[in-house]
Amino acid sequence: MPYVIAQPCVDVKDRACVDECPVDCIYEGPRSLYINPTECVDCGACEPVCPTEAIFYEDDVPQDWAWYTDAAVEYFNEVGDLGGAAAAGPIDHDPARVAALPPQNVAS
Repeated sequence: MPYVIAQPCVDVKDRACVDECPVDCIYEGPRSLYINPTECVDCGACEPVCPTEAIFYEDDVPQDWAWYTDAAVEYFNEVGDLGGAAAAGPIDHDPARVAALPPQNVAS
C-alpha cells in the first residue's frame, strides 16, 4: 500500500486529492476518503495537494495513526475492488473503527 489517508481527513473530505489522482484510486466513504492499495501507482500526486496533510506514504504514517493503513485494507476487503472511484461514486461504508470515531472538529 503506497499511500494512506489518516485522521485529518475524517469529517473533512476536501477531495483535492481526488482531483489530482491520475488513476482514480481514491474512494469516498461517509466520513473519510480511502486510497485503494491495489489501484494506487505510488505517484504521490495526492500528498502535496491535501490541505489537511492527511496523506502519508505508508512508511511515514505517524504511529498514532498507523491503524489507518489497516482501515484502508479493511475498507476494500469489505467493498471490493470497484474499478475506479469515479464510476463507483460515494460508497455508504466506512471501516468500523473510522465509523466509531467521535465527530471531528471541522473549521467552517
